[in-house]
Amino acid sequence: MIRILNRLLKSSHKKQTEGEVLLQENQDLQTQQFVGNLDQNMQAMKEQFRNCSDVTYRPIQLQGQLKAILIYIDGMVDTVKLEENVLKPLLIKGLPQELNQLESLADFIRNQAIATRQTKLTSSVSETVQEVLNGHVAVFAAGENQVLLADLQGFEKRQITEPETESVVRGPREGFTESLRTNTSLLRRKVRSSRLKIESLTLGEVSRTDVALAYIEGIAQDSILEEVRKRVSRIQIDAVLDSEYIEEFIEDTPFSVFPTVQNTERPDVVLSNLLEGKIAIIVDGSPFVLIVPMTFWSVIQAAEDYYEHFIYTTSIRWLRFILLCASFLLPSLYVASTTFHPQLIPTELLLSIAAAREGVPFPAVVEAILMEVMFEALREAGIRLPKPVGSAVSMVGALVIGESAVRAGIVSAPVVIVVAFTGIASFAIPRYNLGLAFRVLRFPLLILGGTLGFYGVGCGLIALLIHLVNLRSFGVPYMAPVSPQIPGNLKDTLIRGPRWAMVGRPTFFVGRDKKRIPEGQKPGPQRGKTK
Repeated sequence: MIRILNRLLKSSHKKQTEGEVLLQENQDLQTQQFVGNLDQNMQAMKEQFRNCSDVTYRPIQLQGQLKAILIYIDGMVDTVKLEENVLKPLLIKGLPQELNQLESLADFIRNQAIATRQTKLTSSVSETVQEVLNGHVAVFAAGENQVLLADLQGFEKRQITEPETESVVRGPREGFTESLRTNTSLLRRKVRSSRLKIESLTLGEVSRTDVALAYIEGIAQDSILEEVRKRVSRIQIDAVLDSEYIEEFIEDTPFSVFPTVQNTERPDVVLSNLLEGKIAIIVDGSPFVLIVPMTFWSVIQAAEDYYEHFIYTTSIRWLRFILLCASFLLPSLYVASTTFHPQLIPTELLLSIAAAREGVPFPAVVEAILMEVMFEALREAGIRLPKPVGSAVSMVGALVIGESAVRAGIVSAPVVIVVAFTGIASFAIPRYNLGLAFRVLRFPLLILGGTLGFYGVGCGLIALLIHLVNLRSFGVPYMAPVSPQIPGNLKDTLIRGPRWAMVGRPTFFVGRDKKRIPEGQKPGPQRGKTK
């Protein structure tokens, strides 16, 4: 036992020592500066990029002597721009016969030899390393203690395509990509105003991922904006590979199944939310943009709701809400009514259900749980398999297994119909993360219905409503504007009022600019103004 304890203490001390050494190295790197010796500067850079085979060192000889060295990462730099804007001008122009003593070699290369103007000088080793990793070219000149950094990023990236998870019949077909600047440019193209602010910061001790906060000045509420800045800036993590890494750190209630941070792939959805006073969080390397604050009603709304007539949109929203309720209530209601409350079912339907269940060895609740698990398994398998195979497996598998289970007498036909309709209803939910929440809640509600009947279902719904009413997203009530009720904001919940009638922005997270359009504006010709 004593030997084991000694080993553990030595291992812990060793890990602590390694951590202290790594921390000391990082601190030394932050303070390290370049000197006026080209060889020493190269030694410092090679030490940082040790065992990095993709780092390229390109020597430049001017007047027969080594005068500069270019350092860049192969695949992160546009080689055409590098040749046209740096190598050719530098090699063709060369050095003048008498270099002005007031102008250093680095300044001469920057101001006269290199064609690109997206440059800067630095003497910090850590800044140079980080900029090279970002896709810049570092130009080291002989006898200089400053490094010239030229922005020549040119790595491969995915083209702008239509989002697969949020397709529309009518509306823009553009979707975000994994490039941060491409995503911010999509926002700028649609809102050409200096009030659209994009603040940048870096997260991840190892990944050094660029993150941007987008909002519209005057529309976003200052208190919410400051809270978003605080929550994002205090994140300490080794790497940020997707926006979900940030989502888990900033949500108000991390143990709730309901999402309190909205995500989308569509620039028009982001901008429509920014125009309501919300803030967007854009992460480099992720096509999904986070939107905060978030309410329950924004999750059941689709992008296409704002591109069709308000009468059609209102009808579809009601249908969508009914299907949402059916997606997690229908199995539990079926089990509760057939097990505890058969008197509520019409006689002919009850006889039909009883005849179908004759010979089934399991109670209704076990039947429903078995079919739900099978349906979820087929859905998950369809997602993970390749697309041509996945769709065939999910559809054919459901038909074959359902039919075989009924013929074998394991489950009854009514349960198959109920579970199938429940699955179809869940597909009508616009947001995938909200659909996941109701898929999870379906099982405890099903167990309550199978053990306590309608009383259990009622208790489950009351607990669910209490939870929803108490949820917050950056201090904003999750069920607003229904609870607490704000009559002026009810025109965009289960109904969508005419665009000319939605004069004000949502009051619970809007700033100073509270009006969308001037009051009194009506559609059609105005009386007394016809020619």
